[in-house]
Amino acid sequence: MKDQRPVVIILLILGVGLVLLTKLFSIQVMDDSFMKRAERNAIQRVVDHPYRGLVYDRNGKLLVYNNPIFDLMVVPKEFNVQDTARFLELFDISKEHLIENYNAARKYSWVKPSPLIKQISTTEFAKMQDYLIDYPGLFIMTRSVRSYPEPIASHALGYIGEISARQLERDSVNYYSQGDYVGLSGLERYYEDDLRGVKGVKYKMVNVRGIDKGPFKDGEYDTASVAGRNLTSTLDRELQLYGEFLMQGKTGSVVAIEPKSGEILAMISAPYYNPNELTGSEFGKTYTRLNKDPQKPLFNRPIMAMYPPGSIFKIVQSLIGLQDGILFPETTFACNKSLVACHNHPSPVNLFGAIRNSCNPYYHQAFRKMINREVSSNTFKDTEIGLDDWRGKVMKFGLGGRLGIDIVGEKGGDVPSSQLYDRFYGEGRWKYSTIYSLSIGQGELQVTPLQMANLAAIFANKGYYYTPHLIKAVDGDPSQIPAEYRVKNEVGVDAHHFDMVQDAMAEALYGTATRAIIQDLVIAGKTGTAQNPHGEDHSVFVAFAPKDDPKIAIAVYVENAGWGGRAAASTASLMIEKYIKGEITRPALQEYVLAGNFIY
Repeated sequence: MKDQRPVVIILLILGVGLVLLTKLFSIQVMDDSFMKRAERNAIQRVVDHPYRGLVYDRNGKLLVYNNPIFDLMVVPKEFNVQDTARFLELFDISKEHLIENYNAARKYSWVKPSPLIKQISTTEFAKMQDYLIDYPGLFIMTRSVRSYPEPIASHALGYIGEISARQLERDSVNYYSQGDYVGLSGLERYYEDDLRGVKGVKYKMVNVRGIDKGPFKDGEYDTASVAGRNLTSTLDRELQLYGEFLMQGKTGSVVAIEPKSGEILAMISAPYYNPNELTGSEFGKTYTRLNKDPQKPLFNRPIMAMYPPGSIFKIVQSLIGLQDGILFPETTFACNKSLVACHNHPSPVNLFGAIRNSCNPYYHQAFRKMINREVSSNTFKDTEIGLDDWRGKVMKFGLGGRLGIDIVGEKGGDVPSSQLYDRFYGEGRWKYSTIYSLSIGQGELQVTPLQMANLAAIFANKGYYYTPHLIKAVDGDPSQIPAEYRVKNEVGVDAHHFDMVQDAMAEALYGTATRAIIQDLVIAGKTGTAQNPHGEDHSVFVAFAPKDDPKIAIAVYVENAGWGGRAAASTASLMIEKYIKGEITRPALQEYVLAGNFIY
């Protein structure tokens, strides 16, 4: 038998070669995992963040725009530093910051980019860009932060900040990534989906040192970002600016509304803050400082602060009484101060006189007739039935619940029910003498300044309102605003009942708010002094003007400023004059408001 060893060896070699060739074919052709790994080392995926939409005032004046900033991104797998001290010096970063952010990046992903240094200014970027070539795994991502040509309307416009882990978990459409910015308050938050735009993606070829070698396949797989949609707000920039000027150094709220549309012309929360402070790399420090400030500048008083409405509520009482046939223009009561305290004025008075002179005993007696209608012979049960019926009518005026403004965080105030008093005193153990303070807008009644401005709009419109809102158009299209802001809300009081009430409100300025009078402009208004157990009472005033063709409805609250005819009425009158006439003709009144010595 011939020696077959050479044949066996040849076959063995051929067999091994065939196996290797098969495996190689599988790796290179059938299985692309190795190719993808290689491509990840050579191709860099860069997210192209869109510019957020701009925000304009109702007249097309810019309120919010974008400023470019830069994030230094790191891919942990590729990052390597030989001389740490030099790196820290070149990139102006502390060792602790470097370690903390690098470890966070590694925890997020070994191969995906994460921010190493955030919100680098243009000047800082210019200093470090020449050194990026020396450090593999680093690249720059361009973003933008918000800027404000006029530092106003911070509570209405809101601010953006880095998305939280909790928000990322809630992102059902997987739009956001770690390090993205998102609207956190105001319009920025409510209209986030419109403002944020659509992200794009670019694929770049890079060498082993991370140097950009151009787009992958000439950008065949790139997608362009789409800028966010621009918003036209309802705010009037000049009126907002003037309102903040008047409220400097004070605590309180101003809300002005265009009655026929529900569009908010100005919304001032004092004390306020410069919105430019909550942008850029100092956001965290600034937010902490503002949050700890005992004056609470972050607190959005127009929609969150709740107060008793005071005497302004007497207008609501009058209208409900007229509609129910319990009160008539000629209904007369004596100013009996043994029932409740009142200031000096002619007595007795009819309904017109009660509004003009803000007579407390009149409404004490009128409210008793509204509540105790002898539906039940049991006075306790009769009061309970009457109160709940009355409550339902009051709530139609937009009180006792959130109105639905396009800002998150609105409070609804409170209109008490019989259940509340049952909890306080026990069922069947309270009656009219327990709740009479509601007659003059005190007691358990709670309203927000926004609700009070909406009441002024109702008085101006003779019985209806549109939900107050801050959006006028999206990308110039008014039809894109939420549908609920175009719905007319009727309060259930016939329009003719408002005629006498409006006339009385116009006369009221000559009784309790003479500082609010403007020559050649008829204002209808009502003062209020909201009781404050913690110090001086709050000064309150609501008004609309011109009386016969209202263009503006306004509510002003100035905390701890005493009588409503001073601080609040003066401020509201100046705001009305600024909006209607475009100028201030009473500089002495402006100086009086700015001085702020209202209780003397």
